[in-house]
Amino acid sequence: MSTNYASVRFYKQAIALASISLLSSIGTAAELQEETDIKFAFYSSAWGAPTDDGMRLIVYNQTRENLRLDSIEFLKDEQTADPILIETNLDIPPLGYAEEEFEYIELLEGDECIDRTLEENWRLAEVSNYTLNPSVRNLIIEDTDSFRIYQCIENVRTTWTATNTNIQSETIEWVLFHFETRRDN
Repeated sequence: MSTNYASVRFYKQAIALASISLLSSIGTAAELQEETDIKFAFYSSAWGAPTDDGMRLIVYNQTRENLRLDSIEFLKDEQTADPILIETNLDIPPLGYAEEEFEYIELLEGDECIDRTLEENWRLAEVSNYTLNPSVRNLIIEDTDSFRIYQCIENVRTTWTATNTNIQSETIEWVLFHFETRRDN
């Protein structure tokens, strides 16, 4: 049986190029996720206790321009839940924070991952467009057998305006539902 070394070399090169292309596109997607001008997080006491508390939105402007957050739309899976549009006119100073209070908005419907996680008695800690790092929230987790963090992902459309130029920008990005739980041993 004879081997055509030119064909083998061609296929190896094609596989190598495809792998590099795939890794590059994954890296680019991750970089785009990190390059969003606005980072935000939603919090609600109602996620951890039976209260009628509202929700709080905290926003960080990563640019040197004045920005106004116009809206965040949770796109949801249209077959299981309607999109949820949260409109705001929140001005955010350059490299600074802003926050706004809302009546409670149900963000937890229409996602199988969220439903399953809530059924297993996890508590929603926050919903944000950045990865939750326990050290950022001053959590010291020494016994990982007793404390767990779990995340579900949905897509959102974030719209904002640079107020000095009145240029509106929009991005579709991931939002992470950050759940946590403690195990009683």
